[in-house]
Amino acid sequence: MLAYIARRLLNYVALALIATAGGYVLASAALSPISRFLGRNPPIPPETITANLNRLGANPDVPVLIRMKDWFVNLFTQGSLGISTRGTEVLDDIVSRAGTSLRLLILGSLIGAIIGVTLGVLGAVRQYSWIDRGTSFFSYLILATPTFVIAVVLMILATRFNGLVGRQVITFTGEYTPGLTGGFWTIFYDRAIHLLLPTITLALGAIASYSRYQRSSMLDVLSADYIRTARAKGRTRGSAIVRHGVRVALIPMSTFFAYSFGLILTGASVTELTFSWHGMGEYLIQSISNNDINAAAGTILFTAILVLIAGTLADVLYAALDPRVRV
Repeated sequence: MLAYIARRLLNYVALALIATAGGYVLASAALSPISRFLGRNPPIPPETITANLNRLGANPDVPVLIRMKDWFVNLFTQGSLGISTRGTEVLDDIVSRAGTSLRLLILGSLIGAIIGVTLGVLGAVRQYSWIDRGTSFFSYLILATPTFVIAVVLMILATRFNGLVGRQVITFTGEYTPGLTGGFWTIFYDRAIHLLLPTITLALGAIASYSRYQRSSMLDVLSADYIRTARAKGRTRGSAIVRHGVRVALIPMSTFFAYSFGLILTGASVTELTFSWHGMGEYLIQSISNNDINAAAGTILFTAILVLIAGTLADVLYAALDPRVRV
């Protein structure tokens, strides 16, 4: 088991480095840091522009492969991701924002996976029932709706709910209430309330995709021979489904979780902007707007590490469900 996990982890590390290198090259090709210094009045001297670009490691006169090599050398030798166009260390920016995004991603992913898998299993077991039809309808509706629209609808509903009860019960702008004082539980409640709508926004998208995939996987399992064999040996239908069907149907879901994590990250970027959360999604969009190569490459590395972790967890779950893959 440990050897299998180690092999998979090494593969993911190599893929993460390749993805980061490709992201750095694409960011260098698409972004133009020099445009920030052009068109000023009075104009900035060329030598000043060159010095600033060299400090950022973004001088277009230097071949991109050499700049990428220097960026990786600084990463592995000094633990530095370079300096952003704002003059701050990119690594410090990521560390300060990572916790914000991880709160949304972890909660949204876990809630979405648990509820989505459960609804998918119920929909397959009770095919064409009102549960199956209702889940299918709302899943397709959510999948067809942009993330920011879901967020705005939730904000409108929360505002109307606050109006009905006559006080601000649900607060959804920012991560917390500025200047709030009180004990631990007061602060905890305030942060939990601010986390409510963004988490629901991410979880709804995850529930919709997981439930559709799990339903399809479960329908294939229900017609398998080993389910009929278990029933023939005296097991009840529910016992055969839980002990044999669900376990086998979860195997492809573990792989789907790793691949869909990138989509959840995309949804988190839009969600953070909508609810004014200062996380990695906002940081990526700002880095593109500011033509910041180092910040964009650092964000891609952060995303690759998260996908690496998600892929490793998916492989551990895969091995636990199907011992044959450990060999």
